[in-house]
Amino acid sequence: MAEKLLEIQNVSKIFRIGGMLMGKKLVANDDISLSIDAGKPVILSIVGESGCGKSTLCKMILRLYKPDIGDIKLLGKSYADRKSYDPKQFKLDVQPIFQNPFETFSARKTVDTYLFNTALRLGICKNKQEAEKMIDEILHNVGMSLEVVRGKYPTQFSGGELQRVSIARALITRPKLIIADEPVAAIDASMKMNIVNLFKELKDKYKVSFIYITHDLSTAYYVSDYIATLYRGGLIEYGPAKEIMDNPAHPYTELLMNAVPRVGDKWNEDMVMPDMEDKEFAITYCKFAPRCPYATEQCRKARPEMIELGGQRKVLCFHSLVKKEN
Repeated sequence: MAEKLLEIQNVSKIFRIGGMLMGKKLVANDDISLSIDAGKPVILSIVGESGCGKSTLCKMILRLYKPDIGDIKLLGKSYADRKSYDPKQFKLDVQPIFQNPFETFSARKTVDTYLFNTALRLGICKNKQEAEKMIDEILHNVGMSLEVVRGKYPTQFSGGELQRVSIARALITRPKLIIADEPVAAIDASMKMNIVNLFKELKDKYKVSFIYITHDLSTAYYVSDYIATLYRGGLIEYGPAKEIMDNPAHPYTELLMNAVPRVGDKWNEDMVMPDMEDKEFAITYCKFAPRCPYATEQCRKARPEMIELGGQRKVLCFHSLVKKEN
């Protein structure tokens, strides 16, 4: 069995909304299991509409939230094992890239300050001269340079430029895993593909795996090795990106794919996606059944189990759109 870089094992995260007596429970993540092998870097995209639990899962991987049920392991070490947790080593191994780069950097500090602090305080470089050389090299790899960045404040950059600096900062620690939470959502459309192109290039150059959190299936299709689809907090489909996007197994993934404009198609109306409803998170049968065109009485009475479709594909559905391989 291949060594795992990351293992998410039956993880659930529950929030309480309102008071202790009259409040409601919201299961933001519901029994999610995923893994990334060590050795070969990959880009795993976690996709789904707003409110499906993507960012909550991301924050648990980053140790910003603690799972209420289940466990997460990094290189075999359990997050629940506090004795073996080394905060410095975790920062070296796992780095975040957030949605809005202007919120990542303080307007009162020059951008290069953050780069030097990361290199020097984590002991990656022995002195400033060594740090300058390393930072400049990494900045060149993301299309920037220390000469351009030095002494400038965040407001002196475009969103795309500043996000490149965020990526460079994450790479300084030579991480094994980068969590990119909607990294192109706040960027001009003309720059989006430049950023996701960087992920593909850097994955191989730095031997780093990415978890790419997004609701943008067009970029997910382009950049991903694997795709995991979430709906109302649960994992409903997982597999190689091309297989999922070309032949979705779950009706919800099919709905998402049909909403992606394709070359030559006319796009005359907005896609209308459902708002988040607390009651749908609490459904004890198939959560997608109220909206599914293929739903049967079975779907409205019981929750399906994850089934294997052959290869690396799996789907949470009684009536998979893809026939199981023999």
